[in-house]
Amino acid sequence: MNKLTLSSALVSGALLVAAFPKWGESYMAWVALIPLFFALENTRENEAFLFGFITGTVFNTGLLYWITHVTIHYGNLSVFVSVAVMLLFSLYLAIYLGFFAVGIVFLRRRGCPLWISGPLLWTSLEYIKSHVFTGFPWGNLGYVLHDQIPLIQLADITGVYGLSFILVLMNCLLFELLKGGPRKQAVLKALGGVLLMTSVVSYGAWRINYVERHLHKADSLNLAIVQGNIDQSIKWDPEYQRETIAVYKELSEKVAKGDVDCIIWPETAMPFYFQDIDENHRAIVGMVRETGTPLLFGSPSYRIKKGKRYLMNSAWLLDGEGAVVGRYDKVHLVPFGEYVPLRKILFFVDKLVEGFADFTPGESIVPLKLNGLAVGVLICYESIFPEISRNYARNGVDFLVNITNDGWYGRTSAPYQHLSMVPLRAVENRRSVARAANTGISALIDPLGRITAESSLFERTTVSGRLMVLDLETFYALYGDLFALTCLSATGIMLILSLFTRRKAL
Repeated sequence: MNKLTLSSALVSGALLVAAFPKWGESYMAWVALIPLFFALENTRENEAFLFGFITGTVFNTGLLYWITHVTIHYGNLSVFVSVAVMLLFSLYLAIYLGFFAVGIVFLRRRGCPLWISGPLLWTSLEYIKSHVFTGFPWGNLGYVLHDQIPLIQLADITGVYGLSFILVLMNCLLFELLKGGPRKQAVLKALGGVLLMTSVVSYGAWRINYVERHLHKADSLNLAIVQGNIDQSIKWDPEYQRETIAVYKELSEKVAKGDVDCIIWPETAMPFYFQDIDENHRAIVGMVRETGTPLLFGSPSYRIKKGKRYLMNSAWLLDGEGAVVGRYDKVHLVPFGEYVPLRKILFFVDKLVEGFADFTPGESIVPLKLNGLAVGVLICYESIFPEISRNYARNGVDFLVNITNDGWYGRTSAPYQHLSMVPLRAVENRRSVARAANTGISALIDPLGRITAESSLFERTTVSGRLMVLDLETFYALYGDLFALTCLSATGIMLILSLFTRRKAL
């Protein structure tokens, strides 16, 4: 290893970080892997893993540094332990980039061109990362394009993995052009890149036109999102429950004076058991009756089974008379945030953030009914898992609602990263999304992935607007991650065949 190759690996990691929010220099994603590819020239597999691992460590540390903020402020961990927790997780994720680099060198020495091996390996490893150990799709490369509306329309076929594939393929083609080689091959690669991007942009333009024609004829409803901006440090203090209710009540009564079909409050907006018929419960029901407006909001719930109480993170829907017409219990919980996985083995580990106790996952993904419309609720972390939104779309929901509490993250990049994944859920399923966040960022997103209204961070405010009700069937909703699975299968076949191919010398 020399200083130049080490620097190249470090630069790739830094460019990947800069491509993601809140820095959001997404154009860097088109070239971010090129320095790593130069570092991998004339290297063996063991060196390749190290270079990829270094790139991955820089990338994931820069992407996930906000974990230290959460564990220091809400997990009561020391700075040293918090940094160690974040670094350990980043090192685990860096292994995937290490395998990516090894795979490139391994296949190159057996005659497989980079423009084939690179995007297939990256997409396959990204898919694996998104599913093993409960899955962690946070930071998948395709999300950097969240605000590039013509480009992200491809997601209604391939999901976010198709966008990652294109970004890596373009990195590979640009690297080959920069590296030099026979003129004829360079021309073909350049033409291939131009043809690819022309096709993607053309498809995007066609889909935008197609969807907009249907939007002009679509029904809509007026929604009002209340962003209470309740300080996370006092949110769960019983002494502040009445104050919290007063904040949401005041803002809701203001927006209800307009023509509003439903008011939405964030995840655990009411930090108590709404199902208990007490003063707090009656205050919320009373407000709904006064406004005559349905309310969807977050509040923990519980069920008693064999004398034991099981807690759930829930969303409640009340009609205009204050009657409960539906409840959804969060299915995909946050490891070490809402529960400790493998608790019998990891008995010495407690949750990293405060809360009541371990939550229990809900039993099924059930749409809620609002004035004859089916609503798919995504609670916090569930918005980053495409299969949950897809499940809702296949069950015929009319729109999606994401309620979340990103107050844990402070003013770090995490709230921006979290929001950036939601437009892809809209595009994949051609469903509008309403997002209500305690401290922001709250937003309304149309079926093309365009954010039509949004709030700022740490602002006590409301976000109101028309949400279009579209019911278009997409290839992705029908067949899911077929593209990613095809890449995974092709990668497996490619690796098996390479075992029977003679290795080239460096």
